[in-house]
Amino acid sequence: MSLEQFFQSVERRDLSLVVVNRETPRPIQSMLEGLFEQQSIEIRQEQIPDEAADTVYLVDDGKVIESSPLTEVQESILLVNSDLYITGARGLSEIELPDVIRALEDVRFTLRGYPESHKEKLLLITVSRYIERLALDTMNGTIRSSFQRLSRINDEQGTRTVYEKLAASPVDTHVYGIPDWTPPPEFDITMHGGWSDEFRDAWFVVFVPDADDGPHSALLSLETSPGVWDGFWTFDPERVTDIAQYLQREL
Repeated sequence: MSLEQFFQSVERRDLSLVVVNRETPRPIQSMLEGLFEQQSIEIRQEQIPDEAADTVYLVDDGKVIESSPLTEVQESILLVNSDLYITGARGLSEIELPDVIRALEDVRFTLRGYPESHKEKLLLITVSRYIERLALDTMNGTIRSSFQRLSRINDEQGTRTVYEKLAASPVDTHVYGIPDWTPPPEFDITMHGGWSDEFRDAWFVVFVPDADDGPHSALLSLETSPGVWDGFWTFDPERVTDIAQYLQREL
């Protein structure tokens, strides 16, 4: 068994993100196209009478399954860079996940980091921070997060701030990675260190609340080559619980 087993139940579905009645400048559309240019998700524009301008539809087999204002997609991803998260300039209270992005759950992505892409990896960063916010808002349950190197928690001010808040909350907080940093005693988290591929190559944030009907959420990604990530996110309680149980048992 390995983390790769959880990828067998997700697929590269043929979905479309459709910008309806665009009025925003063309560069915004180009950013959206660039964000998904390596994925199976088609990005297109349409003019539809009597529909609100600058609305993004998520379309599956001709059926609209979710929608969001384009401004939400801009403010949450397109006009954001990863440095805002690393430095902590963008706090958890500012993290929102537009409905059309959230609804891309259980879709398999291959995403590139810098310098191959300036934006693709930001999808994973944004979803990770969103799950951390869900945990803090819920104030119970267990969160399990991997950093590849545990020192990243200390090196990235924004990440340290988030996990200091989680450590001080009632959320049972577990962190995973190569053990090149030890949390100070006042940092109330449980550290899991190791050198195997699943410690070195995995990026996950998995939150299981105490209540069965609470906001179960997980991001799971594996670095398949330097700077290239194969990943997905899910809000399915059964799938999230299965991933969490694997991490608890195997890592």
